Amino acid sequence: MKPYRLAQLKTSAQFREALESLALDLRFDEELIPAPSGSLAQTYSLKDGFVIGNRFCIQPMEGWDGTTDGRPTEFTFRRWERFGMSGGKLIWGGEAVAVSPEGRANPNQLTFAPQHVEDLKRLRQRLVAAHAEQHGNTSNLLIGVQLTHSGRFSRPLGPPAPVILYHHPYLDARLNIGPDYRLVSDEEIQGIIQDYLSAAALAAEAGFDFVDVKHCHGYLGHEFLSAFSRPGPYGGSLENRTRFMREIIAGIRQRLPQMRIGVRLSIFDTLPYQPGPDGSGVPVPRLDQNCYWFGADPADPSQINLEEPKAVLKMLQTLGVELVNLTGGSPYYNPHIQRPALFPPCDGYLPPEDPLVGVARQVRVAGELKRSFLELLIVGSAYSYLQEWLPNVAQYNVHNGLVDFVGIGRGILSYPEMPSDVLKGKPLQRKKICRSFSDCTTAPRNGLVSGCYPLDEFYKSSDMAKKLEKVKRPART
Repeated sequence: MKPYRLAQLKTSAQFREALESLALDLRFDEELIPAPSGSLAQTYSLKDGFVIGNRFCIQPMEGWDGTTDGRPTEFTFRRWERFGMSGGKLIWGGEAVAVSPEGRANPNQLTFAPQHVEDLKRLRQRLVAAHAEQHGNTSNLLIGVQLTHSGRFSRPLGPPAPVILYHHPYLDARLNIGPDYRLVSDEEIQGIIQDYLSAAALAAEAGFDFVDVKHCHGYLGHEFLSAFSRPGPYGGSLENRTRFMREIIAGIRQRLPQMRIGVRLSIFDTLPYQPGPDGSGVPVPRLDQNCYWFGADPADPSQINLEEPKAVLKMLQTLGVELVNLTGGSPYYNPHIQRPALFPPCDGYLPPEDPLVGVARQVRVAGELKRSFLELLIVGSAYSYLQEWLPNVAQYNVHNGLVDFVGIGRGILSYPEMPSDVLKGKPLQRKKICRSFSDCTTAPRNGLVSGCYPLDEFYKSSDMAKKLEKVKRPART
Protein backbone atom coordinates (compact mmCIF):
# COMPACT_ATOMS: atom_id res chain seq x y z
CA MET A 1 0.00 0.00 0.00
CA LYS A 2 1.29 3.44 -0.90
CA PRO A 3 1.95 5.83 1.98
CA TYR A 4 -0.82 8.26 2.78
CA ARG A 5 -0.43 11.83 1.54
CA LEU A 6 -1.12 13.76 4.72
CA ALA A 7 -1.90 16.96 2.83
CA GLN A 8 -4.94 15.16 1.41
CA LEU A 9 -6.29 14.10 4.83
CA LYS A 10 -8.35 17.20 5.55
CA THR A 11 -10.73 15.88 8.21
CA SER A 12 -10.11 14.15 11.52
CA ALA A 13 -12.15 11.20 10.26
CA GLN A 14 -9.77 10.78 7.31
CA PHE A 15 -6.71 11.02 9.55
CA ARG A 16 -8.17 8.52 12.00
CA GLU A 17 -9.03 6.14 9.17
CA ALA A 18 -5.42 6.29 7.96
CA LEU A 19 -4.10 5.52 11.43
CA GLU A 20 -6.53 2.65 11.90
CA SER A 21 -5.66 1.15 8.51
CA LEU A 22 -2.01 1.12 9.62
CA ALA A 23 -2.98 -0.32 13.01
CA LEU A 24 -1.29 2.60 14.76
CA ASP A 25 -2.10 3.72 18.27
CA LEU A 26 -1.27 7.34 17.51
CA ARG A 27 -3.86 9.52 19.20
CA PHE A 28 -4.76 13.14 18.65
CA ASP A 29 -7.11 15.87 19.80
CA GLU A 30 -9.72 16.94 17.28
CA GLU A 31 -10.03 20.43 18.75
CA LEU A 32 -6.99 22.62 19.31
CA ILE A 33 -7.01 24.80 22.41
CA PRO A 34 -5.01 28.02 22.05
CA ALA A 35 -3.13 29.89 24.75
CA PRO A 36 -3.49 30.30 27.63
CA SER A 37 -5.54 27.15 28.26
CA GLY A 38 -4.10 24.58 25.83
CA SER A 39 -1.49 22.09 26.99
CA LEU A 40 1.04 23.37 24.43
CA ALA A 41 0.86 26.81 26.04
CA GLN A 42 1.52 25.53 29.55
CA THR A 43 4.74 26.53 31.26
CA TYR A 44 7.31 24.04 32.56
CA SER A 45 9.28 24.64 35.76
CA LEU A 46 12.81 23.29 36.03
CA LYS A 47 14.11 22.11 39.38
CA ASP A 48 16.25 25.24 39.71
CA GLY A 49 13.14 27.39 39.43
CA PHE A 50 13.50 28.54 35.82
CA VAL A 51 10.14 28.59 34.04
CA ILE A 52 10.02 27.71 30.32
CA GLY A 53 7.17 29.55 28.64
CA ASN A 54 5.50 26.84 26.53
CA ARG A 55 5.91 23.27 25.30
CA PHE A 56 7.41 23.83 21.85
CA CYS A 57 11.08 22.92 21.40
CA ILE A 58 13.14 23.96 18.39
CA GLN A 59 15.48 21.10 17.56
CA PRO A 60 19.19 21.47 16.80
CA MET A 61 20.23 20.99 13.19
CA GLU A 62 23.66 20.66 11.64
CA GLY A 63 24.37 23.76 9.60
CA TRP A 64 26.27 23.78 6.30
CA ASP A 65 26.34 27.52 5.97
CA GLY A 66 29.26 28.65 8.13
CA THR A 67 32.71 29.71 7.00
CA THR A 68 35.47 27.19 6.50
CA ASP A 69 37.04 28.31 9.77
CA GLY A 70 33.84 27.59 11.69
CA ARG A 71 32.15 30.99 11.97
CA PRO A 72 28.51 31.85 11.17
CA THR A 73 27.50 33.65 7.99
CA GLU A 74 24.36 35.66 7.27
CA PHE A 75 22.69 32.39 6.27
CA THR A 76 23.33 31.14 9.80
CA PHE A 77 22.10 34.32 11.44
CA ARG A 78 18.91 34.17 9.36
CA ARG A 79 18.17 30.63 10.52
CA TRP A 80 18.71 31.56 14.17
CA GLU A 81 16.47 34.62 13.85
CA ARG A 82 13.73 32.36 12.50
CA PHE A 83 14.22 29.99 15.44
CA GLY A 84 13.58 32.99 17.68
CA MET A 85 10.52 34.23 15.80
CA SER A 86 8.95 30.75 16.02
CA GLY A 87 7.60 31.37 19.50
CA GLY A 88 9.01 28.12 20.85
CA LYS A 89 10.38 28.73 24.33
CA LEU A 90 12.91 25.88 24.45
CA ILE A 91 15.67 26.23 21.86
CA TRP A 92 17.55 22.94 22.03
CA GLY A 93 20.96 23.82 20.77
CA GLY A 94 19.94 25.84 17.75
CA GLU A 95 22.95 24.32 16.04
CA ALA A 96 25.25 21.31 16.26
CA VAL A 97 28.60 23.01 16.92
CA ALA A 98 31.77 20.92 16.66
CA VAL A 99 34.02 20.84 19.72
CA SER A 100 37.11 20.72 17.49
CA PRO A 101 37.91 21.31 13.80
CA GLU A 102 38.55 17.62 13.17
CA GLY A 103 35.14 16.74 14.63
CA ARG A 104 33.17 18.62 11.99
CA ALA A 105 30.69 16.70 9.85
CA ASN A 106 31.21 19.14 6.99
CA PRO A 107 33.72 21.89 6.14
CA ASN A 108 31.19 24.65 6.89
CA GLN A 109 29.98 23.48 10.29
CA LEU A 110 30.30 25.92 13.18
CA THR A 111 33.20 25.18 15.53
CA PHE A 112 33.95 26.15 19.10
CA ALA A 113 37.09 28.26 19.49
CA PRO A 114 37.98 31.20 21.76
CA GLN A 115 38.00 33.57 18.78
CA HIS A 116 34.42 32.47 17.91
CA VAL A 117 32.81 33.42 21.21
CA GLU A 118 31.67 36.84 19.98
CA ASP A 119 30.08 35.20 16.93
CA LEU A 120 28.19 32.77 19.16
CA LYS A 121 27.07 35.65 21.37
CA ARG A 122 25.73 37.46 18.32
CA LEU A 123 23.87 34.35 17.15
CA ARG A 124 22.15 34.08 20.51
CA GLN A 125 21.46 37.82 20.65
CA ARG A 126 19.90 37.84 17.17
CA LEU A 127 17.66 34.91 18.16
CA VAL A 128 16.58 36.67 21.37
CA ALA A 129 15.97 39.96 19.54
CA ALA A 130 13.78 38.23 16.95
CA HIS A 131 11.84 36.51 19.71
CA ALA A 132 11.38 39.79 21.59
CA GLU A 133 10.16 41.58 18.46
CA GLN A 134 7.54 38.93 17.72
CA HIS A 135 6.57 37.73 21.20
CA GLY A 136 7.73 40.26 23.77
CA ASN A 137 8.77 38.34 26.87
CA THR A 138 12.14 36.58 26.67
CA SER A 139 12.57 35.86 30.39
CA ASN A 140 10.98 32.43 29.90
CA LEU A 141 13.12 31.51 26.88
CA LEU A 142 15.72 28.77 27.46
CA ILE A 143 18.47 28.56 24.84
CA GLY A 144 21.11 25.86 24.59
CA VAL A 145 23.85 24.87 22.20
CA GLN A 146 24.78 21.37 21.07
CA LEU A 147 28.31 20.08 21.60
CA THR A 148 29.22 17.52 18.96
CA HIS A 149 32.03 15.45 17.52
CA SER A 150 31.07 13.63 14.33
CA GLY A 151 33.18 10.56 14.93
CA ARG A 152 33.08 8.16 12.00
CA PHE A 153 31.08 10.70 10.01
CA SER A 154 33.68 13.46 10.30
CA ARG A 155 34.42 15.38 7.09
CA PRO A 156 36.24 18.49 8.28
CA LEU A 157 37.77 19.27 4.88
CA GLY A 158 35.23 17.51 2.65
CA PRO A 159 36.57 13.97 2.18
CA PRO A 160 35.74 11.44 4.91
CA ALA A 161 38.14 11.52 7.89
CA PRO A 162 36.54 9.00 10.26
CA VAL A 163 37.33 8.86 13.96
CA ILE A 164 36.19 5.41 15.07
CA LEU A 165 36.00 3.59 18.39
CA TYR A 166 35.71 0.07 17.04
CA HIS A 167 35.31 -1.74 13.75
CA HIS A 168 31.65 -1.87 12.80
CA PRO A 169 31.32 -4.36 9.92
CA TYR A 170 28.20 -2.70 8.53
CA LEU A 171 29.28 0.93 8.75
CA ASP A 172 32.96 0.28 7.95
CA ALA A 173 31.88 -1.18 4.62
CA ARG A 174 29.80 1.90 3.83
CA LEU A 175 32.67 4.26 4.51
CA ASN A 176 35.39 2.10 2.94
CA ILE A 177 37.10 1.71 6.30
CA GLY A 178 39.52 -1.20 6.10
CA PRO A 179 40.27 -3.70 8.86
CA ASP A 180 43.61 -2.02 9.60
CA TYR A 181 42.13 1.47 10.02
CA ARG A 182 43.32 2.90 13.30
CA LEU A 183 40.99 3.16 16.29
CA VAL A 184 41.08 6.29 18.41
CA SER A 185 43.16 5.59 21.52
CA ASP A 186 42.08 5.98 25.15
CA GLU A 187 44.54 8.87 25.45
CA GLU A 188 42.98 10.59 22.44
CA ILE A 189 39.53 10.07 23.97
CA GLN A 190 40.78 11.94 27.03
CA GLY A 191 41.79 14.78 24.73
CA ILE A 192 38.34 14.82 23.09
CA ILE A 193 36.73 14.99 26.53
CA GLN A 194 38.84 18.07 27.23
CA ASP A 195 37.59 19.54 23.94
CA TYR A 196 34.02 19.10 25.20
CA LEU A 197 34.85 20.78 28.50
CA SER A 198 36.53 23.70 26.73
CA ALA A 199 33.53 24.02 24.41
CA ALA A 200 31.14 24.08 27.38
CA ALA A 201 33.17 26.90 28.95
CA LEU A 202 33.00 28.87 25.68
CA ALA A 203 29.23 28.24 25.52
CA ALA A 204 28.88 29.67 29.02
CA GLU A 205 30.96 32.69 28.03
CA ALA A 206 28.69 33.22 25.03
CA GLY A 207 25.65 33.28 27.32
CA PHE A 208 23.93 29.99 26.59
CA ASP A 209 21.61 28.60 29.26
CA PHE A 210 22.58 24.95 28.77
CA VAL A 211 24.79 22.66 26.72
CA ASP A 212 23.72 19.44 25.04
CA VAL A 213 26.26 16.62 25.26
CA LYS A 214 25.18 15.03 22.00
CA HIS A 215 24.75 11.22 21.98
CA CYS A 216 22.68 10.54 18.89
CA HIS A 217 22.54 9.82 15.16
CA GLY A 218 25.70 7.75 14.82
CA TYR A 219 28.11 10.50 15.86
CA LEU A 220 30.90 9.90 18.36
CA GLY A 221 28.88 10.08 21.58
CA HIS A 222 26.32 7.66 20.16
CA GLU A 223 29.04 5.28 18.95
CA PHE A 224 30.35 4.94 22.50
CA LEU A 225 27.01 3.44 23.54
CA SER A 226 27.41 0.61 21.02
CA ALA A 227 31.14 -0.03 21.60
CA PHE A 228 30.47 -3.55 22.86
CA SER A 229 33.62 -4.92 21.22
CA ARG A 230 36.03 -2.17 22.27
CA PRO A 231 38.52 -3.28 24.95
CA GLY A 232 39.56 -1.09 27.85
CA PRO A 233 37.74 1.51 29.94
CA TYR A 234 35.52 2.88 27.15
CA GLY A 235 34.02 -0.32 25.78
CA GLY A 236 32.35 -3.57 26.70
CA SER A 237 30.09 -3.14 29.73
CA LEU A 238 27.43 -0.45 29.87
CA GLU A 239 29.41 1.21 32.66
CA ASN A 240 32.39 1.50 30.33
CA ARG A 241 30.31 2.52 27.32
CA THR A 242 28.82 5.42 29.29
CA ARG A 243 32.16 6.52 30.75
CA PHE A 244 32.68 9.13 28.01
CA MET A 245 29.29 10.68 28.78
CA ARG A 246 29.83 10.56 32.54
CA GLU A 247 33.31 12.07 32.41
CA ILE A 248 32.11 14.97 30.27
CA ILE A 249 29.16 15.66 32.56
CA ALA A 250 31.36 15.45 35.68
CA GLY A 251 33.93 17.75 34.08
CA ILE A 252 31.31 20.35 33.18
CA ARG A 253 29.87 20.16 36.69
CA GLN A 254 33.31 20.78 38.18
CA ARG A 255 34.23 23.68 35.88
CA LEU A 256 30.79 25.23 35.44
CA PRO A 257 28.60 24.30 38.41
CA GLN A 258 25.78 26.65 37.31
CA MET A 259 25.62 25.37 33.72
CA ARG A 260 22.56 23.25 32.91
CA ILE A 261 23.31 20.06 30.96
CA GLY A 262 21.16 18.23 28.46
CA VAL A 263 21.63 15.07 26.42
CA ARG A 264 20.07 14.37 23.03
CA LEU A 265 20.01 10.61 22.83
CA SER A 266 19.28 8.11 20.06
CA ILE A 267 17.29 5.90 22.37
CA PHE A 268 17.21 2.98 19.91
CA ASP A 269 18.95 1.95 16.72
CA THR A 270 18.70 -0.80 14.14
CA LEU A 271 20.43 -2.30 11.10
CA PRO A 272 21.57 0.01 8.30
CA TYR A 273 19.23 0.14 5.30
CA GLN A 274 19.94 0.25 1.58
CA PRO A 275 17.81 0.58 -1.56
CA GLY A 276 16.13 -2.66 -2.58
CA PRO A 277 15.23 -3.74 -6.14
CA ASP A 278 12.30 -1.33 -6.30
CA GLY A 279 14.16 1.53 -4.59
CA SER A 280 12.50 0.97 -1.21
CA GLY A 281 14.74 0.61 1.79
CA VAL A 282 15.65 -2.86 2.99
CA PRO A 283 17.87 -3.79 5.94
CA VAL A 284 21.31 -5.06 5.00
CA PRO A 285 21.78 -8.80 5.59
CA ARG A 286 22.88 -9.79 9.07
CA LEU A 287 26.59 -10.65 8.99
CA ASP A 288 27.00 -12.24 12.40
CA GLN A 289 25.23 -12.59 15.73
CA ASN A 290 27.15 -9.79 17.45
CA CYS A 291 25.29 -6.65 18.48
CA TYR A 292 26.36 -3.26 17.12
CA TRP A 293 23.26 -1.28 18.08
CA PHE A 294 22.29 0.51 21.28
CA GLY A 295 18.65 0.05 22.27
CA ALA A 296 18.10 -2.93 19.97
CA ASP A 297 17.38 -6.55 20.75
CA PRO A 298 20.75 -8.33 20.37
CA ALA A 299 19.03 -11.39 18.89
CA ASP A 300 16.92 -9.34 16.46
CA PRO A 301 18.13 -5.75 15.91
CA SER A 302 14.89 -4.89 14.09
CA GLN A 303 13.23 -4.94 17.52
CA ILE A 304 13.63 -2.26 20.18
CA ASN A 305 14.96 -3.21 23.61
CA LEU A 306 14.81 -0.40 26.16
CA GLU A 307 16.62 -2.14 29.01
CA GLU A 308 19.94 -0.34 28.47
CA PRO A 309 18.37 3.00 27.45
CA LYS A 310 16.40 3.01 30.69
CA ALA A 311 19.61 2.34 32.59
CA VAL A 312 21.23 5.33 30.86
CA LEU A 313 18.31 7.61 31.69
CA LYS A 314 18.47 6.47 35.32
CA MET A 315 22.20 7.27 35.29
CA LEU A 316 21.54 10.74 33.86
CA GLN A 317 18.94 11.35 36.54
CA THR A 318 21.45 10.33 39.21
CA LEU A 319 23.99 12.74 37.70
CA GLY A 320 21.51 15.59 37.95
CA VAL A 321 20.84 15.89 34.22
CA GLU A 322 17.26 17.07 33.83
CA LEU A 323 17.05 17.87 30.10
CA VAL A 324 16.73 14.84 27.77
CA ASN A 325 15.85 14.95 24.09
CA LEU A 326 14.86 11.58 22.59
CA THR A 327 15.42 10.57 18.99
CA GLY A 328 16.35 7.33 17.20
CA GLY A 329 18.62 5.86 14.57
CA SER A 330 20.82 7.88 12.23
CA PRO A 331 20.33 10.02 9.12
CA TYR A 332 23.32 8.29 7.54
CA TYR A 333 22.26 4.66 7.54
CA ASN A 334 18.56 4.37 8.49
CA PRO A 335 17.03 7.83 7.89
CA HIS A 336 13.43 6.59 7.79
CA ILE A 337 13.87 5.56 11.43
CA GLN A 338 15.40 8.86 12.49
CA ARG A 339 13.46 11.29 10.30
CA PRO A 340 10.26 9.86 8.74
CA ALA A 341 9.77 11.32 5.27
CA LEU A 342 7.76 10.56 2.16
CA PHE A 343 10.47 11.77 -0.23
CA PRO A 344 14.03 10.55 0.36
CA PRO A 345 17.20 12.63 0.06
CA CYS A 346 19.47 12.04 -2.91
CA ASP A 347 21.49 9.35 -1.14
CA GLY A 348 18.52 7.68 0.52
CA TYR A 349 15.82 5.18 -0.39
CA LEU A 350 12.05 5.15 -0.68
CA PRO A 351 10.39 4.63 2.70
CA PRO A 352 9.94 0.92 3.46
CA GLU A 353 6.92 1.78 5.63
CA ASP A 354 4.36 4.52 5.79
CA PRO A 355 6.26 7.34 7.51
CA LEU A 356 3.40 7.54 10.02
CA VAL A 357 4.70 4.23 11.35
CA GLY A 358 8.05 5.87 12.08
CA VAL A 359 6.38 8.79 13.83
CA ALA A 360 4.26 6.44 15.96
CA ARG A 361 7.36 4.41 16.88
CA GLN A 362 9.15 7.43 18.31
CA VAL A 363 6.01 8.71 20.05
CA ARG A 364 5.42 5.29 21.65
CA VAL A 365 8.99 4.97 22.93
CA ALA A 366 9.05 8.52 24.27
CA GLY A 367 5.76 7.87 26.05
CA GLU A 368 7.02 4.71 27.68
CA LEU A 369 10.17 6.42 28.89
CA LYS A 370 8.34 9.53 30.12
CA ARG A 371 6.06 7.35 32.24
CA SER A 372 9.17 5.71 33.75
CA PHE A 373 11.07 8.97 34.37
CA LEU A 374 8.60 11.58 35.52
CA GLU A 375 11.31 13.90 36.89
CA LEU A 376 13.13 14.22 33.57
CA LEU A 377 12.16 16.89 31.06
CA ILE A 378 11.55 14.78 27.94
CA VAL A 379 11.52 16.22 24.42
CA GLY A 380 10.00 14.08 21.68
CA SER A 381 11.09 13.98 18.04
CA ALA A 382 9.74 13.01 14.58
CA TYR A 383 6.77 15.41 14.73
CA SER A 384 7.44 17.40 11.56
CA TYR A 385 6.15 14.62 9.30
CA LEU A 386 2.67 14.98 10.84
CA GLN A 387 2.24 18.23 8.89
CA GLU A 388 -1.32 19.62 9.44
CA TRP A 389 -1.86 17.10 12.22
CA LEU A 390 1.27 17.99 14.19
CA PRO A 391 -0.54 20.33 16.62
CA ASN A 392 -3.33 17.81 17.24
CA VAL A 393 -0.99 14.94 18.09
CA ALA A 394 1.32 17.25 20.02
CA GLN A 395 -1.46 18.65 22.17
CA TYR A 396 -2.76 15.16 22.99
CA ASN A 397 0.69 13.85 23.90
CA VAL A 398 1.59 16.76 26.18
CA HIS A 399 -1.84 16.80 27.84
CA ASN A 400 -1.68 13.08 28.53
CA GLY A 401 1.87 13.05 29.86
CA LEU A 402 3.46 11.16 26.97
CA VAL A 403 6.06 13.88 26.48
CA ASP A 404 6.88 17.26 28.00
CA PHE A 405 7.99 19.15 24.89
CA VAL A 406 7.27 18.69 21.20
CA GLY A 407 10.43 19.00 19.11
CA ILE A 408 10.28 20.54 15.63
CA GLY A 409 13.35 20.62 13.40
CA ARG A 410 13.06 20.71 9.60
CA GLY A 411 9.45 21.92 9.89
CA ILE A 412 10.75 25.20 11.30
CA LEU A 413 12.91 25.77 8.21
CA SER A 414 9.82 26.11 6.01
CA TYR A 415 7.33 27.43 8.56
CA PRO A 416 9.00 29.10 11.54
CA GLU A 417 5.72 30.69 12.67
CA MET A 418 3.94 27.37 13.20
CA PRO A 419 4.31 27.27 17.03
CA SER A 420 3.18 30.88 17.28
CA ASP A 421 0.19 30.32 15.00
CA VAL A 422 -0.88 27.26 16.99
CA LEU A 423 -0.60 29.05 20.32
CA LYS A 424 -2.57 32.02 18.99
CA GLY A 425 -5.31 29.79 17.59
CA LYS A 426 -4.65 30.94 14.04
CA PRO A 427 -5.24 28.61 11.06
CA LEU A 428 -2.09 26.93 9.80
CA GLN A 429 -0.52 28.39 6.69
CA ARG A 430 -0.73 25.27 4.52
CA LYS A 431 1.61 26.58 1.83
CA LYS A 432 4.44 26.76 4.39
CA ILE A 433 4.04 23.31 5.96
CA CYS A 434 7.00 20.96 5.47
CA ARG A 435 6.06 18.09 3.15
CA SER A 436 9.29 16.14 3.78
CA PHE A 437 10.73 16.81 0.31
CA SER A 438 14.20 16.33 1.89
CA ASP A 439 15.86 19.10 -0.11
CA CYS A 440 17.16 20.41 3.21
CA THR A 441 19.26 17.22 3.26
CA THR A 442 19.93 16.76 -0.46
CA ALA A 443 21.35 20.29 -0.75
CA PRO A 444 24.09 19.91 1.89
CA ARG A 445 24.87 16.39 0.69
CA ASN A 446 25.93 18.18 -2.50
CA GLY A 447 27.86 21.05 -0.94
CA LEU A 448 25.02 23.59 -0.79
CA VAL A 449 23.71 25.28 2.34
CA SER A 450 20.80 23.66 4.13
CA GLY A 451 17.39 25.29 3.93
CA CYS A 452 13.90 24.73 2.60
CA TYR A 453 14.30 25.20 -1.14
CA PRO A 454 10.72 24.24 -2.14
CA LEU A 455 8.84 26.48 0.33
CA ASP A 456 11.12 29.26 1.62
CA GLU A 457 11.27 31.96 -1.05
CA PHE A 458 14.68 33.05 0.24
CA TYR A 459 16.22 29.76 -0.92
CA LYS A 460 13.73 29.03 -3.70
CA SER A 461 14.74 32.15 -5.64
CA SER A 462 18.49 31.79 -5.04
CA ASP A 463 21.20 30.64 -7.42
CA MET A 464 21.68 27.68 -5.08
CA ALA A 465 18.21 26.43 -6.01
CA LYS A 466 19.27 26.28 -9.66
CA LYS A 467 22.33 24.25 -8.72
CA LEU A 468 20.16 21.94 -6.62
CA GLU A 469 17.83 21.31 -9.56
CA LYS A 470 20.81 20.22 -11.67
CA VAL A 471 21.80 17.78 -8.94
CA LYS A 472 18.29 16.36 -8.69
CA ARG A 473 17.56 16.18 -12.41
CA PRO A 474 19.54 12.98 -13.13
CA ALA A 475 17.54 11.16 -10.48
CA ARG A 476 14.32 12.04 -12.30
CA THR A 477 15.38 10.93 -15.77
